[in-house]
Amino acid sequence: QVQLVESGGGLVQAGGSLRLSCAASGRTFSSYAMGWFRQAPGKEREFVAAMRWSAGSTFYADSVKDRFTISRDNAKNTVYLQMNSLKPEDTAVYYCAARLGPVRDYGYDYWGQGTQVTVSS
Repeated sequence: QVQLVESGGGLVQAGGSLRLSCAASGRTFSSYAMGWFRQAPGKEREFVAAMRWSAGSTFYADSVKDRFTISRDNAKNTVYLQMNSLKPEDTAVYYCAARLGPVRDYGYDYWGQGTQVTVSS
């Protein structure tokens, strides 16, 4: 079965950086799209970024474009989310997700447990 385990969250000051990791196991992910989502307190979960595992094409929400970068390490079966120039409004629980098929901002079948990111002003 698919397992996704996030790590790397924490507390950072505004303007700082964090790198989230998502260790994926249980499948060969070459046909999967991998995504990052986030959910702030009292808000709905929202799409952040996604990429096709095999092709590497990326897709970002407008709110994080030019600040966040999604990437993967095939040898480690790990997906990353590099977050720069963090803002207090980036505070949320961040989730890694996987879906079989093309990159989308919806329709993900597998989810990690989430990692908290808190950005102080």
